[in-house]
Amino acid sequence: MSSENGKTFVGIGSVFALGIGFAWAGSDGGATYVGIPVFAMGVVMAFLIQWIAFVPAMLKRTEMFFDLVGSVTYISVTLMALYFVPQADARSYILALMVCIWAGRLGIFLFARIHKAGSDRRFDNLKTSFVRFFGAWTLQGLWVTFTLAAALAGITSAKREPIGFLAIVGVSIWLTGFLFEAVADYQKSTFKKNPGNREKFIQSGLWSISRHPNYFGEIVLWVGVAIVAIPVLQGWQWAMLSSPFFVALLLIRVSGIPLLEKKADEKWGGQSDYESFKRNTAVLIPKLW
Repeated sequence: MSSENGKTFVGIGSVFALGIGFAWAGSDGGATYVGIPVFAMGVVMAFLIQWIAFVPAMLKRTEMFFDLVGSVTYISVTLMALYFVPQADARSYILALMVCIWAGRLGIFLFARIHKAGSDRRFDNLKTSFVRFFGAWTLQGLWVTFTLAAALAGITSAKREPIGFLAIVGVSIWLTGFLFEAVADYQKSTFKKNPGNREKFIQSGLWSISRHPNYFGEIVLWVGVAIVAIPVLQGWQWAMLSSPFFVALLLIRVSGIPLLEKKADEKWGGQSDYESFKRNTAVLIPKLW
């Protein structure tokens, strides 16, 4: 076994451990179906969908439907939880609607983008290795678990509270983040469609006040989801409020901003307009003045 595959196996083991930990914590004080915690059912389902999709993806050595499967997983797990919860209330339906609208919009956008591009360079080396490609799909199962945790805990909680001020605040924050992400994606997509912008970087619209406005919107909308869930969390379910922090950590420190900034520096670094853009434009949180 190569050292690379050995590291991947260790990583997969760590992913399993984290998934089990979240399944246990999120199930505390949650609804059950035939004695099985609905939250834990959602976590298992998130991983199973990835492993099933991995089979044809590996056989065809393709990543073309990776992001689409991720979005389908969010929607499937959310609707499953809503179905098996004994008494779903208004908060449950609101949380489910927020997740499904976000996942549906983003899934369609990413699916269309990769089909236009023809490939995703992130997978060039991964899809040639069974172990590493399987690791990528397994990691997506954990990513769904992490990001969906607060919403899933809110939907499956055995505690019920009427819709109040926090829910209104949470929905407002979610809507702000959702619109920010959707508009940023639309603006960049439109920019790239213009042949005259082929070798240029976008610095207009929301991209004039943040170098990564779509990521800012992504983080904000998950904060909104967590706030809506707060009134019904209990016991270890409170740990699910770490959900938006995981999103922020991944996008800011791991696979989001660092990779894109490096890629941009390699392509436009040294150009006066690009260096000026970097100096005067916030990395993430919009700079309005």
